Amino acid sequence: MQLIPRHDPYMVVRSTGDVTVAALRGELDLVLVRHLRPELDALVRESDALTVDIRRLTFCDATGLGLLAHCAGRTRQRGARWRLVCDQPWILRLIRLTALGDVLCPEAALPDGPESQPGPLDPVDPRLSEPGVTRPVS
Repeated sequence: MQLIPRHDPYMVVRSTGDVTVAALRGELDLVLVRHLRPELDALVRESDALTVDIRRLTFCDATGLGLLAHCAGRTRQRGARWRLVCDQPWILRLIRLTALGDVLCPEAALPDGPESQPGPLDPVDPRLSEPGVTRPVS
């Protein structure tokens, strides 16, 4: 399986010291999960503190929530810190309906400080966020 490079427009990773922030963008569905999982698994293994920022997701299904729950569980199993940043009511509602609130522990914002702020995501073709448009994965 091919890893998505860290410059991929769907995930930007920044590390400062022991804090790693992975900002996701786009549609977190089966197709993207299959490609992101190896990269996120590597971050889970390498990070003392992993923050996953999903504020820029335009879609998330059960497969995406499953990936996030997997990452949260594995991060905590290693004794590392987990943080999920989400301010989108529709994703927060999915988390509540699936009873994953205690696992994912979503927060509305990153704490202040340059080390915890995600950088700008690479530009993505705006047509890819339109409903019914399939994004390229290579």
